[in-house]
Amino acid sequence: MKKDIDIALEAEMKPIKEIAASLNLSEEDWEPYGHYKAKLSEKLGEKLEARPDGKIILTTSINPTPAGEGKSTVTVGLGQALNKLNKKAVIALREPSLGPTMGLKGGAAGGGYSQVVPMEEINLHFTGDIHAITSANNALSAFIDNHIHHGNELNIDPRRISWKRVVDLNDRALREVVVGLGGPVKGVPREDGFMISVASEIMAVLCLASDLNDLKERLARIVIGYTYDRKPVTVKELGYEGALTLLLKDAAKPNLVQTLENTPAIIHGGPFANIAHGCNSVIATKTAAKLGDYVVTEAGFGADLGAEKFLDIKTRAGGFEPDAVVIVATIRALKMHGGVDKKELDKENLNALQAGTANLKKHMETIEQFRVPYVIAINEFPTDTEEEIHALTSWCEQEGAPVSLVQVHEKGGSGGVDLAEKVMAAADQKHQPLSYTYDLEDSIEQKINKIARTIYGASGVEFSAKAEKQIRQMNKFGYHHLPVCMAKTQYSLSDDPAKLGRPDHFKITVRDLYPSIGAGFLVALTGDVMTMPGLPKQPAALRMDVDTSGVVKGLF
Repeated sequence: MKKDIDIALEAEMKPIKEIAASLNLSEEDWEPYGHYKAKLSEKLGEKLEARPDGKIILTTSINPTPAGEGKSTVTVGLGQALNKLNKKAVIALREPSLGPTMGLKGGAAGGGYSQVVPMEEINLHFTGDIHAITSANNALSAFIDNHIHHGNELNIDPRRISWKRVVDLNDRALREVVVGLGGPVKGVPREDGFMISVASEIMAVLCLASDLNDLKERLARIVIGYTYDRKPVTVKELGYEGALTLLLKDAAKPNLVQTLENTPAIIHGGPFANIAHGCNSVIATKTAAKLGDYVVTEAGFGADLGAEKFLDIKTRAGGFEPDAVVIVATIRALKMHGGVDKKELDKENLNALQAGTANLKKHMETIEQFRVPYVIAINEFPTDTEEEIHALTSWCEQEGAPVSLVQVHEKGGSGGVDLAEKVMAAADQKHQPLSYTYDLEDSIEQKINKIARTIYGASGVEFSAKAEKQIRQMNKFGYHHLPVCMAKTQYSLSDDPAKLGRPDHFKITVRDLYPSIGAGFLVALTGDVMTMPGLPKQPAALRMDVDTSGVVKGLF
């Protein structure tokens, strides 16, 4: 089979005006960014308000492994399959970050014959949204340091500035830095650090805002640090919410592209799911729901991270609920969860597969506790044997779960028709209202404990002395009513990435907490999770190139 980049470069894309026309959009509703990309108008939401909502399908997965799961590929393939069944489907995805694209993971535009295109542009600079977020974030850092340099009217304690600079790359050398060196004219020396742009609060703010006015109000609520007498300082007090909104006004508009089969796709926002809340923007999801009979969206990593945050955080902010969930699993990944080394995955191993189903089972239980119907999607790989496929499908059926063998990577939409039919049946089921993991009235400790016990299967939570002090501080400032965004390794249900499968008798260690008041949640850092990733020994960037004709190579 051809490589993803070759398939993408050979795609017969329609001009973006034809994709917009298929959604019954007028020329006032969008603006072109080249031939195959467009920005949707900020006024479109108001125009579509009276339209009924299409059904929202959320795609999630088991805990990811180096063996691959293909959640984005299944999301794209499912949208294409729904259109093959003459349903008007719109896909809603996150924007890829240059960090994982140039690092370990590679791109995030799907794969094989289920990709969004132009793939090479989406995986690189796209329409510049993440650059705008980076600029707004770092402008705020400059405004803070400038305020201190020119007299510090707000009495900000430079030792207690929590706002960090960002860059959309994996750069471990920037995790901890010192700024302001070089004498009085260079500023006030202080410790600082960098996060990756997609983990920044401004990314989360943009993705949870309902419109431009809400975006400005959320930016104004951002806490940047504390005064010498330990009071929080906000962007509103600094007076820069207008300037930050100005920098983000175009980034706030969702991006319209297409799949290889010309299914409309809205790609907007890209928060990490292991650090931030891991979902595309509320504006994009709600717009897609107004434009289609079905919107197929995805949340990052496994159901313990992205799906939990979609259901506990994003639905509360957006005021909607999913009608069905797809849980993606692969036989290869389940065998890794069952103890098989990556080098041995091509060999049939029914015992390891059976052991690995424990991980899938936990994610099924997670979705069940939210009371949302779901379908298991087995994303087929060429190395899967008939016996392994039969064993896994039989196990799913014995568990009472609808299951579909998916071949969207190889066959595009036609390889996901069975999944589409089962998803539509699940979405048509009458089900109880969404059951959240915790109530907003719960204490911070109760919320974290409920997530750890219910979603991860932990026996409890241990809080560091620092975290306990931070909880007392957040209670004092009235932040206890906010949802909690857990920052945790994606590779394990626990906070130890080495514990695959379904670990038991473990505790989650919360070492640090910080408020994201603009985003509207509190972030709890667990284990050794980093807000600025590092590069592997052999970064994906080593395989990337562009020839003299401008043709991209090595991007996947």
